[in-house]
This record gives sequence, C-alpha cells and structure tokens, in this order.
Amino acid sequence: MEPGNVTQSSEFLLLGLSETPGQQPLLFVLFLSMYLITVLGNLLIILAVSSDPHLHTPMYFFLSNLSLVDMCFISTTIPKMLLNIQTQSKAITYAGCLTQMYFFLLFLGVDDFILTVMAYDRYVAICHPLHYTVIMNSQLCGLFVLVSWVTSAVNSLLQCLMLLDLSFCSDLEIPHFFCELKQVVQLACSNTFPNDIVMYFSTGLLGGGPLAGILYSYSKIVSSIRAIPSAQGKYKAFSTCASHLSVVSLFYGTGLGVYLGSVGTHHSQSSATASVMYTVVTPMLNPFIYSLRNKDIKRALERFLGR
Repeated sequence: MEPGNVTQSSEFLLLGLSETPGQQPLLFVLFLSMYLITVLGNLLIILAVSSDPHLHTPMYFFLSNLSLVDMCFISTTIPKMLLNIQTQSKAITYAGCLTQMYFFLLFLGVDDFILTVMAYDRYVAICHPLHYTVIMNSQLCGLFVLVSWVTSAVNSLLQCLMLLDLSFCSDLEIPHFFCELKQVVQLACSNTFPNDIVMYFSTGLLGGGPLAGILYSYSKIVSSIRAIPSAQGKYKAFSTCASHLSVVSLFYGTGLGVYLGSVGTHHSQSSATASVMYTVVTPMLNPFIYSLRNKDIKRALERFLGR
C-alpha cells in the first residue's frame, strides 16, 4: 500500500443506530432477542427438514439452504454490534471491516440466488409437473447451490480486493452498525470511480438478474394457474408458492426501500435504521412465514419437537 493508506492496524468507528447512551441497553436487548429468535427459528427449519424423509425434496432442500444462509447472514453483523454496545466501543479493525464486508456480500448474494432458484423450482412444479422429478434432479439442485456460492464468493472477493487500493482520510467514522460497502467507499480520499462502477454493475447484474428471473418464473406460474379451470385447483397451485412469494416480497421490498431511501436522502443514520429491515427483520421472519403457511413444515416441526 502507498503511504497514507489505512493499514491493518488502523480502525474504523461504527457509529451504530444511535449515539444516545440511554438507548444502548434497549438496543442491546432488542437486537439480542431478534438474533436469538432468528438463529433458533432457522435452525429448527433445518432440523425439521433433515429429520423428515417426506421433506427430502428440491423445494425443502433449497429452503434448508436458505435458512442456513440467513443464520450466517445475520451473524456477520449483529454479534459485532452487540459486542460494541456491551464494551461501549465503536471500533472495528481495518481487517475486521474487510472480513465483515466480504461475508456480508457473500451471504447476501447467496440469499438472492437461492430465492431465484426456489422461484424456478416452483415454476417447474406448477408449469411442468409431469417432468418435475426429471428436471429438478439432485445433481441439478446441487449445481444450483454450488453456482450460487461460487458466484457470490467471486463478487465479494472482487469488491473487497478493490478496497485495498483506496487511501482513506482521517475521518474514519461509518454512520452504520456494520461495514457497509458504499459507506466505506465514501470515506476514501482517493479516486473511487472504479469501485463505484464495479459496485453498481455487480448490483445491477447480481441483484437485477435474479429479480428478473423471479419475475419471469412467476409470470409463467400466474399464466398456468389462470388456465386451471377449478377454483380449488387454482388455490392449491398458488398455495405451494405463497410462502416463497411472501419471502421474496419481503426481501426485495425492504432492500429496494433502503436503496431508494438512500438515494432520496443524504441522512446516513436514517439509511442505517432502514437497513435493519433486510439485514435483521427479514431473516427473522422467514422461518415464521414458512412454518405458518406450510402444513408440511408444521407437521415436521411438531414431530421433531414432540420427540
């Protein structure tokens, strides 16, 4: 690195959601509760799916992977936030910040891809039911998950490596509760144009691409459901993808809301508060959405917990 660049011994300061001392105990209890609920809920989904042979199907294979990713996703940010509140310290090392960014982008990308694959799975199940078991074989399902991880890992690595070329000013305060890529890039004193280009290109490609795939899958699903003559048949077909549609709406709705909010306002603290929705609330609600709307998951959980 050039002289003046941030070294591995340097630190960033995470300002968090609030700098008011009186609010810190409340934030600690609130986020600790949400973190424990998220981990427990997603862990129960994984155990229920793995313990019930009837759920060893592509749809529940992807669901268990989604639950695993959600647990990892929330674990990249909240434990550090809780530690900072408990120790009354805002510091995070440069290496720690890079590591947090890498895993945050990794799990965010995998989450996005798995939601897309789940939409494709529902498309095949509803539009091509007779060929479902042939098309969605175990090899293809494994390949989908592998490609999701590899693609997201390459993108995360590229984004973090490009940060190594940046030099930073003396003001190293991040108005967020974790090392968010855009916020860190904005602290740089050197030219950030290449970083901005790669950041927006990857967001458009890895965010817009999966969203387009989900929308296409559901457009075909809606067309197929409309062609079903009976109302009962339509309801049964729609009920198989209702949970996934709810999760997708929550994931993209909150994420898009945070993005549009950050464009419309320059108040970074408001953006940090809004980002809680997709970084914390969405992973916490996913197990509830699948367990409340899905009878198979309900039965599997009852059998697992009743042992």
